[in-house]
Amino acid sequence: MEQAAPATPRPHDLLWLADAGALMPLAPQPLPSWASADWIMQAPVVVRRQKLDNAALLPVGLRGRERNQRLAACVPLAAVVRCIRPEMLAQLSIALHGIAALETLTASRPLLDDLGLAWGPTGGTGFMLATGLPVLHAQSDLDLVLRAPSPLDRGQTSLLSKLLREAACRIDLQIDTGFGGFSFAEWQAGRGRVLLKTDTGPVLTRDPWQAEMQAA
Repeated sequence: MEQAAPATPRPHDLLWLADAGALMPLAPQPLPSWASADWIMQAPVVVRRQKLDNAALLPVGLRGRERNQRLAACVPLAAVVRCIRPEMLAQLSIALHGIAALETLTASRPLLDDLGLAWGPTGGTGFMLATGLPVLHAQSDLDLVLRAPSPLDRGQTSLLSKLLREAACRIDLQIDTGFGGFSFAEWQAGRGRVLLKTDTGPVLTRDPWQAEMQAA
């Protein structure tokens, strides 16, 4: 599963660094005590959505062992030595009984594969599958990303609604249009507009697949 870093890492990709010193907090302050050099070399950072002035830097987030340990930072692209994308984790399993997120992932694979779109686990589930580090608990949500560069058709929408409705745990399903990402559940709620997260900030839009033109 190990892979060299791609030229353009995308949001949700997990990145390993050549050196712990490559991680730079966005705020001018020391790293928190939990973000030790040893942890930084064990734990990948995740690519965030943010536009930085310096094209040689990537916006990332570092998670710690505890749920409240999160750090927004940036890293030089040149310091990335390994990348794992959510799609690469879609068929992996960890046999841990009582972890609903992992059990739900296994049960959901056939339906997700039938969509004909790239998908994969993100958040704590993706992190644990990629590293083996125990960051999930029994009540953890299952975070998923679905790459949908074109609008979902009626059949795909129906299948995803069924998945969220019948899952054994809460699923946070993000749809990635290529320009930004939005919550499937929020979109399906039918409120007229949905919040699309983009590199330049959130956009409230009626059509998340046309938001780039709307923003322009």
